[in-house]
Amino acid sequence: MTGMATIGLAATTLGGCINVSAPDKPIEINLNISVTQEVVYRLDGEAKSLIQQNPGGIF
Repeated sequence: MTGMATIGLAATTLGGCINVSAPDKPIEINLNISVTQEVVYRLDGEAKSLIQQNPGGIF
């Protein structure tokens, strides 16, 4: 209970001492994000043989 009494006393003594003001300089946030994507594809046997027979891409 002693800790709660101390917190209550501190809260009453600091009741009106909070000031909030905007900074003089803009806030700068640097986000260094690296995005890598891996694409995995599977072809069925018929599609695979069709692509091998027509490597130019015209079906």
